[in-house]
Amino acid sequence: MAPAASKLQAVAGLRVLPRRALAQYLRFLRLYPVLTKAATSGILSALGNVLAQMIGKKQKKENSSEKLAIGGPLRYAIYGCFFTGPLSHYFYLFLECWVPPGVPWAALKRLLLDRLLFAPTFLLLFFLVMGLLEGKDAATCMAQVRTGFWPALLMNWRVWTPAQFININYVPLQFRVLFANLVALFWYTYLASLAKWPRKKLALLGGPGDAHLPRTRDRSSLTLRHLDPGALKR
Repeated sequence: MAPAASKLQAVAGLRVLPRRALAQYLRFLRLYPVLTKAATSGILSALGNVLAQMIGKKQKKENSSEKLAIGGPLRYAIYGCFFTGPLSHYFYLFLECWVPPGVPWAALKRLLLDRLLFAPTFLLLFFLVMGLLEGKDAATCMAQVRTGFWPALLMNWRVWTPAQFININYVPLQFRVLFANLVALFWYTYLASLAKWPRKKLALLGGPGDAHLPRTRDRSSLTLRHLDPGALKR
């Protein structure tokens, strides 16, 4: 009976683990909102890049014992932690204060602010910061902005507008950064699985604040980019 009882207790413990984790996350979200969103953004950004590398290796049937490149996940963790999470947190607060839910056409006004103000600004920031993290000089970063920014922004508007409409109008304020991160993670993972698509086309299908598909190799080219996720991603 003792082993059986111990097994039942272990199973019961596993069942309550998700609820405990959620309760702990909500507690940190209430006590340390910016720090918590920054941490989750960094973790999910890095995870997205790792998944992209794993999918790429599987599709190309590369040696599975080859180690994953750590440079990509590290850069995206830094970007997610210090830029995506904090900036998205304050932007959603700004939307909530500037366009309260009760004002006329609030949903449309919020969407336009997100799509026409935050997305282009955040995308430009991504190009510049990621270029610098990859060791490129300012001239090279600006050249990449000139060639890649507008196509990436157009694809961003096309793909992410429905998701952001739901996020900024129907998702509770404290969960909007997490929602965008999770949508970006699943979106980029899906794109990474589309091996038959041209890489340049995949590179433009990024999250609301980001531009590209995560690279499956740690190469320094922003046009073969990342897994939001936004980011996403944001």
